[in-house]
Amino acid sequence: MPAPITIGGRDFRWGERTYVMGVVNVTPDSFSGDGLGGDVEAAVRQAVQMRDDGADIIDIGGESTRPGFAEVTAEDEMRRVIPVVERLAREFDIPISIDTYKAEVAKAALGAGARLVNDVNGFRRDPAIARVAAEAGVPAVAMHNQRGRDFSDTIGEIVSGLLESLRIAREAGLPEENIIVDPGFNFGWTDDQALEMLRRLKELRVLGRPILIGTSRKSTIGKVLGGLPVEERLEGTAATVAIAIANGADIVRVHDVKEMARVARMADAVVRAWTPEAPEP
Repeated sequence: MPAPITIGGRDFRWGERTYVMGVVNVTPDSFSGDGLGGDVEAAVRQAVQMRDDGADIIDIGGESTRPGFAEVTAEDEMRRVIPVVERLAREFDIPISIDTYKAEVAKAALGAGARLVNDVNGFRRDPAIARVAAEAGVPAVAMHNQRGRDFSDTIGEIVSGLLESLRIAREAGLPEENIIVDPGFNFGWTDDQALEMLRRLKELRVLGRPILIGTSRKSTIGKVLGGLPVEERLEGTAATVAIAIANGADIVRVHDVKEMARVARMADAVVRAWTPEAPEP
């Protein structure tokens, strides 16, 4: 197992249990239907509920990454996320993550109190973001994004892309032991390829890094279940979360924290040989 990573003063010890990352979208156009626009109070309330429901990390995003999304400027993104990050960093006792691929936004969010950078382009679109994380001394998530890239082999493409992300990180001074990898479920893959990724997730252990995966409410789930809309994908998400854990996931990124924290605990009991606590005398 990879060595523990400290995020926001907390040690994340891989292999002991699965960690849950709760998603707070401060956007008007989130694919998952939970975008909160610029409503800081609503975002804080949602984050508080997620923490109480069992989230280990809260991931704040200010730009949708749905297929065909409209990019926003760094200034607009910061206007959405920084007030939320500041509030949560002051009031929370769990780490805050910033979901962005822009170095400028990451730097501002880290200055406001975020303690993890989550880049859906794995430092490959804006390599300066790896240097921002390195200079701040914080870990980062590098996701493989297949959108716009030629395809030959699902796991091969993911491993190759993430090795490139690790190379960029090293050159920027961001230690490999501070990197968490994400295969990018539904980011440029067909539904068959996304399911193959999940089925073969354990093969990413070759990278020697903790694995994060975000299947929550994704379109593949809706299609497999006969075209279900986003709001009816809870059970499908639960199935993918349990299978991801069985196949080696260390962190699951989810919208429905209470339900998926329970799924993770049950899956951990099976996968990690949970032992019930002794009853009190």
